[in-house]
Amino acid sequence: MQRLRVTLRPQAYEYEIAIERGLLRRLGSEARRCLGRTARRVAIISNARVFDLYGAQAIESLRPKSFVVSHWLMGEGERFKSLRALDQALAFLSEAGLERSDAVIALGGGVVGDLAGFAAAVYLRGIALIQVPTTLLAQIDSSVGGKTGVNLASGKNLVGAFHQPRRVIIDTQTLSTLPQRELTAGWCEAVKNGAAGSRKLFLQTTSFLQPLDSNQQQFQSTQLETLIAAQCAFKASIVAGDEREAIDRTDHRSRRILNFGHTVAHALEAVTRYRRFRHGEAVGYGILVAGELSKTLGLLEVSELELLRGAVHLCGPLPAAGDLDQRAIVDFVGHDKKSRDGQVQWVLLERIGRARIVNGREVTPRLLHASLGAVLRRET
Repeated sequence: MQRLRVTLRPQAYEYEIAIERGLLRRLGSEARRCLGRTARRVAIISNARVFDLYGAQAIESLRPKSFVVSHWLMGEGERFKSLRALDQALAFLSEAGLERSDAVIALGGGVVGDLAGFAAAVYLRGIALIQVPTTLLAQIDSSVGGKTGVNLASGKNLVGAFHQPRRVIIDTQTLSTLPQRELTAGWCEAVKNGAAGSRKLFLQTTSFLQPLDSNQQQFQSTQLETLIAAQCAFKASIVAGDEREAIDRTDHRSRRILNFGHTVAHALEAVTRYRRFRHGEAVGYGILVAGELSKTLGLLEVSELELLRGAVHLCGPLPAAGDLDQRAIVDFVGHDKKSRDGQVQWVLLERIGRARIVNGREVTPRLLHASLGAVLRRET
């Protein structure tokens, strides 16, 4: 088993990330270990697809450890990450009788983790959260770092809270049931992490992706656990130094570098009403557009951009996007929640492994149109 410890300062809060194939069958032991003896009830939040696969196994592991277990299933997909679903989740926690010493278990992908985490953050002013991510993207990214939230009609993740988990429990065997698109989405996020902050991690990721002959080889390899641990360790190192994404930080270790590719990604998701792209697929396009912008602004060498393009292609095919209205995408970018003083803060690249935060005045609408056009024509 791979175990990582995340330490957040200055409050010295710590939690553990456990990674192992088949770990879900020990969920009860892991939960009891991090919650202590006073926790009596746990509430699982999941969706129907994931719960059909893993719900019974989770419950069978929890009950022998003296937990009273209840569950609630949300709709599947980004459009269900809403205030309405949050209200339903909170009503469920109340009806289940959870107290301050009890816990929420998020069993699913990033959407489940975001909604369940936000519910845990605000119910009784905050109760314990255990993240059990079942998608690649959630395992390497969204389950680590404490960001939780829901969407508004005007944009993604505009309402939320920072709420760190008590534990992250990663069973890599759950990846074997994912459709290819979910894996592509996760690998795009993995490439994003390396490209933005660690050339070593970028090369480790692309090296792992290149020789794969089949999905089963991917899931049975101990290298997979090692790579997921490396991805989690990288994100934990960034979060430890900038837990709440300080708005006055623009250095290359700011948590904001993790938004590389996300400005365009969020716009793509929004203009298609969260129905065409998995989040990581949209990030794949966002990475390519940000790379194109970086080259045009003279920050990134062409050879580095080619490495970035090659890495995204290794992740798998992206949905068609050539038919989208570029003006609508550019308009939505202007409403990005990362803006400051009315200007979008772009995360671009100086080289693979080193990001730079750039004021939106340098990325004019004309330049963004040109970069979008170049990427969408080439990829579709």
